[in-house]
Amino acid sequence: MCVYKSRWGDQTFRMYSSNILEKITDNLEDSLEEVKELIKISDYAAEEKMNNSLNEFTNQCRALIAATEKKSKIPNQTALDKKRVILCKQELEAMCGEVTAIVQHKKKMLINDSICEVQNFIEKIRFLSDEPQQTIPDVFIWLLSNNKRVAYARVPAKDILFSTVLEEKGKHCGKIQTLFFKLPGKRTAGWNVQAKVDVYLWLGSTKHDHTMLDNLPAGYEEETLAASGGQHGAPPPGTLLYKTQHLFQLRAHMYQARGLIAADSTGLSDPFAKVTFVSHCQTTKIISQTLSPTWNQMLLFQNILLYGEVQEFPENPPLVVIELYDDDAVGKAEYIGSTVAVPLVTLANQTYSPPKLAYYPIFCGKMSGGDLLAAFELLQIPESGPQSLPPIETPDASQIYPVPANIRPILSKHRVEVLFWGVREMKKVQLLSVDRPQVLIECAGKGVKSCVIQSYKKNPNFNVLADWFEVELPQNEILHPPLSICVVDWRAFGRSTLVGTHTINCLKQFVWKPKELPAITEKPPEEDIKKDIGAAPEPLVTYDKPEEVQPPSEHIYVDVESTLAQASTPVPALLPAPAPAPAQAPGTGAPTASGSETVPSKSPAIDAATGPSKSGKEDKSKKSLGRGGTRRSTKRRKRTIADECAENVIDWWSKYYASLDKVQKAKPSDSQVANYDNVIRSPGQVAVTIEDEPEKKKKDFKMIKKKAKDEGPKLAVLKIYDGELESEFHGFQDWIKTFELLRGKSTDDDHSVYDDRVIGKFKGYFNIYKSPEDPNCGDSGQLKILQGIPLNHPVKVLIRVYVVAGINLSPADPDGKSDPYIVLRIGKTEIKDRNNYIPKQLNPLFGRSFELQATFPQESLLTVLIYDYDLVGTDDLIGETKIDLENRFYSRHRGTCGLQNQYEIEGYNAWRDATKPTEILTKLCKDNKLDGPIMRPGQIQIGGKVFTGQTVFNQDDDTVESYEHLALKVLHSWSDIPGAGCKLVPEHIETRPLYHRDKPGMEQGHVQMWVDMFPTDMPLPGPPVDISPRKPKGYELRIIIWNTEDVILEDENILTGQKSSDIYVKGWLKGLEDDSQETDVHYNSLTGEGNFNWRFVFPFHYLPAEKQVVVNKRENIFSLEKTERKIPAVLLLQVWDFDRLSSDDFLGSIELNLNGFPRGTKTAKSCDISMTTNLSEDKKISIFQQKRIRGWWPFVKTGELTGKVEAEFHLVTAEEAEKNPVGRARKEPEPLEKPNRPDTSFSWFVNPFKCLYHLIWRNYKKYIIIGLILIILILFLVLFIYTMPGAISSRILTL
Repeated sequence: MCVYKSRWGDQTFRMYSSNILEKITDNLEDSLEEVKELIKISDYAAEEKMNNSLNEFTNQCRALIAATEKKSKIPNQTALDKKRVILCKQELEAMCGEVTAIVQHKKKMLINDSICEVQNFIEKIRFLSDEPQQTIPDVFIWLLSNNKRVAYARVPAKDILFSTVLEEKGKHCGKIQTLFFKLPGKRTAGWNVQAKVDVYLWLGSTKHDHTMLDNLPAGYEEETLAASGGQHGAPPPGTLLYKTQHLFQLRAHMYQARGLIAADSTGLSDPFAKVTFVSHCQTTKIISQTLSPTWNQMLLFQNILLYGEVQEFPENPPLVVIELYDDDAVGKAEYIGSTVAVPLVTLANQTYSPPKLAYYPIFCGKMSGGDLLAAFELLQIPESGPQSLPPIETPDASQIYPVPANIRPILSKHRVEVLFWGVREMKKVQLLSVDRPQVLIECAGKGVKSCVIQSYKKNPNFNVLADWFEVELPQNEILHPPLSICVVDWRAFGRSTLVGTHTINCLKQFVWKPKELPAITEKPPEEDIKKDIGAAPEPLVTYDKPEEVQPPSEHIYVDVESTLAQASTPVPALLPAPAPAPAQAPGTGAPTASGSETVPSKSPAIDAATGPSKSGKEDKSKKSLGRGGTRRSTKRRKRTIADECAENVIDWWSKYYASLDKVQKAKPSDSQVANYDNVIRSPGQVAVTIEDEPEKKKKDFKMIKKKAKDEGPKLAVLKIYDGELESEFHGFQDWIKTFELLRGKSTDDDHSVYDDRVIGKFKGYFNIYKSPEDPNCGDSGQLKILQGIPLNHPVKVLIRVYVVAGINLSPADPDGKSDPYIVLRIGKTEIKDRNNYIPKQLNPLFGRSFELQATFPQESLLTVLIYDYDLVGTDDLIGETKIDLENRFYSRHRGTCGLQNQYEIEGYNAWRDATKPTEILTKLCKDNKLDGPIMRPGQIQIGGKVFTGQTVFNQDDDTVESYEHLALKVLHSWSDIPGAGCKLVPEHIETRPLYHRDKPGMEQGHVQMWVDMFPTDMPLPGPPVDISPRKPKGYELRIIIWNTEDVILEDENILTGQKSSDIYVKGWLKGLEDDSQETDVHYNSLTGEGNFNWRFVFPFHYLPAEKQVVVNKRENIFSLEKTERKIPAVLLLQVWDFDRLSSDDFLGSIELNLNGFPRGTKTAKSCDISMTTNLSEDKKISIFQQKRIRGWWPFVKTGELTGKVEAEFHLVTAEEAEKNPVGRARKEPEPLEKPNRPDTSFSWFVNPFKCLYHLIWRNYKKYIIIGLILIILILFLVLFIYTMPGAISSRILTL
């Protein structure tokens, strides 16, 4: 026993805080691991465990915050300590808020998303627990050999720090722990455990040293050293001697491992396990060329001597260390990971219970190295000898004991069906291309081989699609062994070369379960059903029976037309009682069930509603059925997209920006919907709401309806996904999955370049189920895995790629910008759009469409690359994204061409698919072996489900029957079809991340795009959608500045002291500062009034849909290209005081957004500063709608009114401006009259005499006259006095 005493500053509160945070993190991390294991069994159990763990985490954090507030004054605190306390408190409160939102479902997150969020919490708390001010140094234990340090172990001081508070105590304080020694210096290749030691460590204040040995296992005797002269109190014991000893037997049941690290160049390993317990060590047998070895071996450790009281061993047994190595024929075995296990202890007086197999995570350094399935038991040998222990099975010829039957998993015979589709993207192996690949499937020692592809380049698909084999698997799905996929290439002279491997560790996803049709329940009473408007993204359905047709009782009716779905701002509300349906003419469709008024919906099916309005009138033309079916108010005040400038043609971009607006409006709705915790969802997609506050909800519903009325007509919209389309539809792997084949070594040094190990991909699928009792039943019929599988022969496809825009691209030029353009690659075809590069943009609007042809499966990988254009040198790659078109083409989600919300024949939303909705519906019913579609007036029947809606329309006073609109709505509700339904891909735009090979894992921006595919053996579609960017429209804004009033007076006359200002007005459009214009100067305004009659003329280019001005100009004199910028249409008007000898004085300004600014007042008196603050949207006007307006607007400076201006705005198009030009200022054509300014308005510098007259004569005329008289009198008197003596003298002489 070694006791070391030293003196350190008492700042242990830092380590106490770190220990509390670390324990919170450990608890959360352990719970997260349990959740990950529960996911394999049940999503519901995993979600429940996640909520319980998060609630416990919240309570711990709040308890820590409360304890921190109580201990606000701690001695020896530094400024950094106080800042860290504030930071921890803020971070913990923020995390508690986010956790509460997750638990209360305010954030709609899947279980996997919640796991990622919790992982972020763990990383944040780990960062907070890292104390930057180390108070006490860490403990080092050195391993010496011949007085030379050969290895060491380091123990953080906080981990062994003692505290009377359990939460503050170090996790290893007063416990026996196993430490693994490391080599000093930098770790070398082939690193492994050098040695291990079991130690008992305790660190604390001397006032607590009496607790030093409290947790030490009992049964020792102390030998106390003699106390030194300067030591006070009882000396610590010098030696602890355990005399009581017991014999034990360790049984290590090594069953199998999975997901081990590849240590050979082939991508496989030859693993064996080394088990170390106390001072004993044994190894398992070597399994060649596998990453999932099954040893089924029991390692028997006889006569293990342990010291101490026998009662201590069940609670604190010694740990078992398991190391895994890769055996090499030449050289030392290579370390590939290790783990630690706690054995199950059974004493001699206890009843024996066999241990259960469990998974132990393996780590190689910081990198995960797979899992070990094993069990460890430590049995006390009784006095009668080892023969009294539980019996073991007889070893085989090589003296290897198998795992006992009562510990091995209970096996049952299973059948594994394998779908062999093909291999893709195969790289060269050993400098040769892969030409004749074959796939080998292996699971638990059994397997099957695919046929050999004769020529990979000609056809990479397999000729024989499926095969099967039988294998004995554990009944417990968690214990299923891994399934290995190996691809070999057959070369000349019968040689085979391993290409790559893939290991599937979890087989639960492939367990086949027969599809059960949902039971049809009776319709609940109408008064008890409340529809939840904001709870589901898909349209809700109601069960209804039309009066025209009496169907069989097992039919389910879905009234598509009258479905009430989510509003534009979805807030759960109650439906009013349905009004009686009006009488209908025969054949006009089923009556609606949701009352007379509808709420605008976010659901695609409801936005495309074509049912009759309240008055029962129908649309006049067939092509406008999609938009005109919803009742519209004739008192519409304005349109949503700035009236599209009245004359602007609605095109695809109108739909795009309407979709963006819808996405923006939908973002805050999630929290509003989540506030209602009493929503119950029934299996039939009917939302049932428990009514708590009916009056309040009815009021909210009326407010929604009123808001919907004011919103005006709605354009057709499409779905804009924030990520890849594959993430929304599970990678389109509904019937086939893509497995990456790996090759080469995998270590923590090169795990970042994961793509370098990917040698190719295998496409296939597996069905696992218990073998039938009759062994011949599976051979006589078709395999289950082949049901609904398409043919895999080559298919020629017409591909249309639409690239809409780039978002936040990585800059590639030194000035922080890029000149992006698009490159497409598929097979050997490459399309470069270099001539259409967009200069100096990181958010380019491409608006480009490309059409190309390809043959599946040879050309199925589409690569979209974004390059940076360089005038000199090679172009730089910004990023790329890859799309597997084959998976989309064959998917049951129908990823070939998205379904539009509305069916229209022509216009901006014209149907772009090659087949009509009724044809698509017929094909889906045929492929899924469903009865139908049976089309009758007003309804479509699919199997036992009936969809009702409008099918008869009026066109030019003629009755036209069309089932396309109702068929399209059925397609949008295809996921509701029992047994065969799935969500179909809607018309969409996906946002795909861009990646660069040299910067793995780092997004280089995003690209918005979509892909349409059409097989060439079907009727070809119409022309591609025109998504070319809108060209900005030329406008001219004419502003006449008439007058100003109440402008503050800045100048003061030196002579008179009178205040005045030399007023002039300046204006420009934002972004067009070079074209700023000024009025002339109204000099010497004594009252703040200015008269100008001055015209500003601002030509500009404008995009109505985006409500932005397009500005093209060079950023500097060295720029070769003009940079295009889009900025809001904002007009700035400023009033200034002119100074001749100094800089002008700024008096005030007003900023007017031309799309929404306050209406000017008729008089100057009614104009005040309130016009610029707290103005509702209803009181704003748009110059693009109003065209011409005149009034008074205020000038503001630092929140104070500094003047008023009377102006007239007139907006004309460039064509109108060319026909009717006007001059700037007061020039021709259409000159303005000169203003009637007062006589005092002049410049003293230009008119000095006028200045003397107005400023001096008019104010000092009396004094000037008196002064002149006095001067004359004085001169006369002076002359009189001067001439008097001479006159007198001459008078005397003459006498």
